[in-house]
Amino acid sequence: MTPACRFCGRPLALTFADLGVQPLANSYVEPADLQKAETFYPLHVYVCEGCWLVQLPEAASPETIFSDYAYFSSYSESWLRHAQRYAEAMIPRFGLGPDSLVVEIASNDGYLLRFFKERGVPVLGVEPAGNVAKAAEELGIPTVVRFFGTELARELAAGERRADLLVGNNVLAHVPDLNDFVQGLATLLAPGGVLTMEFPHLLRLMEEDQFDTIYHEHFSYFSLSAVRRVFAHHGLTVVDVEELPTHGGSLRVFARCSDGAGQPTERATELLAREQAAGLETSGPYQAFAERVRRVKRQLLRFLVEAKEEGRTIVGYGAPAKGNTLLNYCGIGPDFLDYTVDRSPHKQGRFLPGTRVPILGPDRIRETRPDYVLILPWNLKDEIMEQMADVRSWAGKFVVAIPEVRVLS
Repeated sequence: MTPACRFCGRPLALTFADLGVQPLANSYVEPADLQKAETFYPLHVYVCEGCWLVQLPEAASPETIFSDYAYFSSYSESWLRHAQRYAEAMIPRFGLGPDSLVVEIASNDGYLLRFFKERGVPVLGVEPAGNVAKAAEELGIPTVVRFFGTELARELAAGERRADLLVGNNVLAHVPDLNDFVQGLATLLAPGGVLTMEFPHLLRLMEEDQFDTIYHEHFSYFSLSAVRRVFAHHGLTVVDVEELPTHGGSLRVFARCSDGAGQPTERATELLAREQAAGLETSGPYQAFAERVRRVKRQLLRFLVEAKEEGRTIVGYGAPAKGNTLLNYCGIGPDFLDYTVDRSPHKQGRFLPGTRVPILGPDRIRETRPDYVLILPWNLKDEIMEQMADVRSWAGKFVVAIPEVRVLS
């Protein structure tokens, strides 16, 4: 059966990347379950040639993916700093104070709303994963444990809980029913309010071959032109955009209700022109991307095989979803990676999905002194190399695989 575009309904025929069949990227395996089979789903991404939205057809339900979630935002120091800078910039920019309301969709463990709360701005989180929402509640962040959509937005708006600042960081890509979600945003936004959404930028993903950011919980991969088209359909106008370094290159778009939204800024207009020049509304760049994905796989396997043949020891750093996509696509398990480490105690003692690589604490690297440390969350490589600087004391080296295999000095 041919899948259909989740925005415009057109049949999807153009492949963006086919990464085979893989387990859910955040479905970490408990030791007691090592003898049990895992469920694998197709990881085949298409491009709609009508609206040019890049998307993954829904294979697993949001309830399966998000109801018990292993990702806690507060364990990344750089992400916390990013959230703090955002709060410090938005409060004066939009005149937020004790009579305002900041609502975050997919508020995780309160990593961002805490910085508004500390400055006396009322907040509300919406987070479907009960285990993560509990951590936010413990910080004093009121949190609605529900999936967000038009129905919940209407309930909140009816209770006079409309948002003066409505925030969504790395959630827009996670939504299978895109039209219902964006209509909910428009419903929840207060008159004169501002919506900001952050998401990895498709143009950067393609330019730097970041195929590992593709996994089942990411249903859509956005360009600015595609987001603008989706928002406009639901009465929202993109008025500004910022290009961010997070997640290998992200966008933060600012939108208002279309009535009285005004003209977009010069930087928004310039970025739209840049996407047009890159051919994001033609098929050629998408077809070329698929071959570059295969090239990265060959490079990484060649490096690992040669290192093992030389008797080198190799371990991983991090247990991120992007790392699981990379390892499963390349077929890399404990025969290449002895183990990986992660700072999050919620992942330690478990195993990576599909590959069954054990996840240990960071001190294990200092105990075993491997020759190579493959950094799986390559977007945090500078932070990780600083935290693990003593790897160099035994002549160990760091490695990243995206956009190409590099040994870092």
